[in-house]
Amino acid sequence: MAHARIDHIVVTAPSLDAGAGYVREALGVAPRPGGEHARMGTHNRLLRLGARVYLEVIAVNPAAPPPGRPRWFGMDDADAMRAPRLATWVARTEDVRAAVAAASLPLGTVEQMSRGALEWLISVRGDGSLLLGGVAPTAIQWPEGVHPADGLEDSGCTLVALEAFHPQPEELRDLLGSIGFADDALRISPAPASAAPCLAASIATPAGVRRIGSAGFFRRP
Repeated sequence: MAHARIDHIVVTAPSLDAGAGYVREALGVAPRPGGEHARMGTHNRLLRLGARVYLEVIAVNPAAPPPGRPRWFGMDDADAMRAPRLATWVARTEDVRAAVAAASLPLGTVEQMSRGALEWLISVRGDGSLLLGGVAPTAIQWPEGVHPADGLEDSGCTLVALEAFHPQPEELRDLLGSIGFADDALRISPAPASAAPCLAASIATPAGVRRIGSAGFFRRP
């Protein structure tokens, strides 16, 4: 199976302005306009984090009709969407269907999505929930030679590390092994048994290394 790598990290927010403000305060750099996902009733802004890696701020699009299905990334969970947070991440693979078929845990079904002229294949869980509380990735496949980060302005930011904390980290390790994931930027650590799974990203910015994370336990460097 082709190796999977970190494609992007996902910040969900109650609005794009709230999410962009959260990123700007945390990193000192504002994400750029993205576009709309008609099939999910969402829209986004993007921040380049290096070669073919980026940060996505995503929110429900108030101008779009309800999608008639659960939205992705746990975005129908009202409690989780009260404030911006690093909710989950996405792994890039050259064969998303093979990755989903081989996965040790259910990543969902493969669907075609679009944003403007950009199209891609992505795994979507039927109920819209985040696998392993968000520390497990969604799988994505871009058309050959196409990646949204290629068209983004260099922000001066680079993803240094993505840390995943889970009370049962072996579940995540087994899943990543089953889809052929190989990326040293991901670090997996145990969390206390009573803690919720969570993520923390270390990002090099023009002002130095900054961290953003989901609410909950994560180990400080």
